Amino acid sequence: MAKKIVAVGSSVGLHARPAATISQAAGKLGSTVTLATEGNTPVDARSVLLIMTLGAGSGDYVTVEGDKEEDVETIAALVAKDLDA
Repeated sequence: MAKKIVAVGSSVGLHARPAATISQAAGKLGSTVTLATEGNTPVDARSVLLIMTLGAGSGDYVTVEGDKEEDVETIAALVAKDLDA
């Protein structure tokens, strides 16, 4: 299982627009990728609502995990990017 920890890059955190962008990308992948903040249960990156329930703000660290390294890298890059810019 591949794993990467990244800081949230969006200035508003993982709210509606960034969560939607991440979930759309995750839905196109060939594997399941999960996101988790420290102390919380991992959530499916394909779900906008579940991503928003993480409550991850700008600069918070998120653990991205999945079976395929390239899929984890794809989602981790989106989490780290300012998707509101």
